[in-house]
Amino acid sequence: MNELRDNADTGEMIQFIVIRLGDESYGIDIRYIDNIVRMQQITRVPQVAEYLKGVINIRGEIVPVMSLRRKMGIADDEITDKTRIIILKTADGDLVGIIVDQVNQVLTLSSNNIEKVGYDSKSKEKKNSFISGVGHHENGLVSILDLNTVELDPSEKKENA
Repeated sequence: MNELRDNADTGEMIQFIVIRLGDESYGIDIRYIDNIVRMQQITRVPQVAEYLKGVINIRGEIVPVMSLRRKMGIADDEITDKTRIIILKTADGDLVGIIVDQVNQVLTLSSNNIEKVGYDSKSKEKKNSFISGVGHHENGLVSILDLNTVELDPSEKKENA
């Protein structure tokens, strides 16, 4: 792997699944991914947040599925043969699915090659960002998704249970 060539890096090696949403590439830490499945029939659930598409059945478990595009406030999903649902395991051990346009590759980065996103120190408020950092690799930059902002709110988990 070309990413492992740099002997100067002594940081922890982290693997990311690189996904596409529109024209943008995002990385998701592979440690949080339970499964990647093809797009399938989603059962709608009434009276939930706009970005929640419904639920699917994965190995006998009901999993809420959200539109990552809607959650991030960008154009609505366009379902193609490359569209996937990534099943994430939350810190609580729950599963949640996110719809992505495409899964591109697995990318290995040194923690030294990931820069944390800086916020304007004058505002004193952390802006609602879905990005925790930016990873540098030979093909350019990949925005690293902050899964804490992507996960369902606790009240939404209970409504879907």
